[in-house]
This record gives sequence, C-alpha cells and structure tokens, in this order.
Amino acid sequence: MSRIVSVNLAVPEPNPAKGVGVTGINKRPVDHLVHVRAPGPKTTGLHSGLVGDQIFDIEHHGGDDQAVYAYARQDYDWWQARLSRPLANGLFGENLTTEGVDVNGAVIGERWRIGPRLLLQPTFGRIPCVTFQHKMGEPRWVKTFTRANRPGAYLRVLEPGEVWAGDPVSVEDRPAHGVTIAQAFRAYLTEPQLLPELVEIDGLPDDLRETLAERLHRRR
Repeated sequence: MSRIVSVNLAVPEPNPAKGVGVTGINKRPVDHLVHVRAPGPKTTGLHSGLVGDQIFDIEHHGGDDQAVYAYARQDYDWWQARLSRPLANGLFGENLTTEGVDVNGAVIGERWRIGPRLLLQPTFGRIPCVTFQHKMGEPRWVKTFTRANRPGAYLRVLEPGEVWAGDPVSVEDRPAHGVTIAQAFRAYLTEPQLLPELVEIDGLPDDLRETLAERLHRRR
C-alpha cells in the first residue's frame, strides 16, 4: 500500500553554512492533522505549503512549485545501508515521508491524491546545497547525493486539503511524456545531453524552464 509514513514540520536551528543564519531543514514528525495549501510566490508568499512549517532561505526554497517536499522511506533505508547510521524521517528536510511510492520514478506533472481531498503534483527533484551537507556531516555530501540520483520530489498543490500520517497515496493521472523526477535530475546536474527533451515537457516550473532553455542555448 502506498501511504504517508510521517508528516514533518520544521524545528528551526542555527545555520552556519549560509548567511541566512537560521534553517528549517530540521523537520520532525508531528502527530496531528496538517493543512496544505498553495503558498504563493517564492519570496513574497507564505513560503511552505504546510501550515506550521517554516522556510528561511526563501530565495532558494518554497513557493508554489516547491510547496511540499516528499522523500521515500525506501530511499532512506538505501542510504542507511551505505552510511551505516540510522536516518530518521524528516532528516533530509522533507515534509512527507512516503512508503510504497516511487517518488524518484514519478513522472513530472502526474497527480497524487493524498487522503480524500489533497491533490499534489511533482515538479522537480531536490537540488542539494551546503546547508544539507552541513546537516548531514558527510564529506562531499552534495556530490554523493547527486551521484545517487535519489533526490526526492518537490510538489505543487493543485487542490488544498489535510494530510496525516497513514493517509493513502494514489496516482490519478500520469502524463504521456514519461520524464521522471530522476531523469530530470540527471539532465539538470550530470547529463546535459538530456536537456532538449526535458525543456519541452509540461509541468516544469516556469523559472526552471527558462534556466534550462538558457543553458541549452549556450550549449548550442
């Protein structure tokens, strides 16, 4: 069964890795219902899609196209085996820890029904940053995470609703283009030859599409 294992909200902590000074990457499971809605523009809106969550680096995180971040428990288990340490839900900064959901294999633009009302749509993978590396305390973590190609998925909110641990997750619609979160992540970071296919698909965030188009133009 595909379901939400935990819903995680930020517990702010100091962030010596960036000038922002505080980070919300430290997220911990909560045992209550959480309302999810579209937060609006990245720098001027409500930042996170989850009521009660907090985002501090608003230049790089949050907004409608990064309203929610999901990571799969099976990918955590994969990392645990390689890092030889336990990894708790929320450690990577995800709002939703899933079970039985192929998050990295999700097609960009498909629709996830969570519980009776909430409808989310994967937009792109999580790009690792120095804050993430500092949080993990692993040498060269940014490169290690990138090579593994298990980025998890950012999602936009198509229909607001509530989410709680245990809610079922189902895919209601899947675009025919077939480009997955993992494929798009590779194109963006390690395999630029895939950019022509990526830049044409529906469902990409507009600002990301512009960035990719500029990069493709320079390559040509």
